[in-house]
Amino acid sequence: MTWENVPHQVVQTPPGLVIFDDTVADKNFSHEIELVRRQYSGNAHGVIKGIGIVTCVYVNPKLDQFWIIDYRIYDPDGDGKTKLDHVQEMLLNCVHPKKLLFQAVLMDSWYATKGIMLTIEKYEKIYYCPLKDNRQVDDSGGSQPYRRVDTLEWTATEKQHGKTIKIKGFPGEHKVKLFRVVLSTKRTDYVVTNDMAQDDTPAVQEVCGYRWKVEQFHRETKQLTGLEGCQCRQARIVRNHIACSLLVWVRLKQVANATKQTVYRLKHDLLSEYWRQQLKSPAIHMIFA
Repeated sequence: MTWENVPHQVVQTPPGLVIFDDTVADKNFSHEIELVRRQYSGNAHGVIKGIGIVTCVYVNPKLDQFWIIDYRIYDPDGDGKTKLDHVQEMLLNCVHPKKLLFQAVLMDSWYATKGIMLTIEKYEKIYYCPLKDNRQVDDSGGSQPYRRVDTLEWTATEKQHGKTIKIKGFPGEHKVKLFRVVLSTKRTDYVVTNDMAQDDTPAVQEVCGYRWKVEQFHRETKQLTGLEGCQCRQARIVRNHIACSLLVWVRLKQVANATKQTVYRLKHDLLSEYWRQQLKSPAIHMIFA
């Protein structure tokens, strides 16, 4: 349903980016709503009761615009699929039925698995994704044992241009480029890519910065469309509510792009106009004794 409403809006470009991530619709105070399960929420920084939604966003870096093109409800009890399975399906849909123009796939460390990374390579696409700090890698060409990625030593040249490594569990001669991206005094990401020609850490950081578009999408849907507001219990109704919320965002984003506004300003102005009309001519008349 989502894709059927956006193909005419998406401005595709060969250097386009496809981003995969997930969010949790908070249902922490629900007790009987179907599809709700306990799962980790990055927004809450802990395990909460909620509905997991795996999303796929397309970014045009030239226009600095993005669109939701696919999503899946995380319901392993109902369909037996993991979040990784959903990403594999959506990636396949991007390549074949949708035939999207894109160059690279961005994702977080949760999806940086051998299966997904090799699938992206099979489709002849590039990926950029951070590794978890405890991921086992080798930068010695096989002369030393694998060790945690966050314990590697870095020369000044490697900090600027990256280094070639092998990730434990990958095929014997499979190598990737690793970059040490310092985001703050408290956070350093270790980003891998199969683009062996990439040799510039600031360029890697710039590309990875587009991954926050999907976080922007999650925030906007929750704050502007009532995504988390449905208290109905049946799974079908909950699914319909999520679909309608995402379609509301699609329409808001379309109008916002056309009028060069943010979706927040657009909705605020809509509500302001409504209240002006109500003050002039109230739909509900109050009678005072």
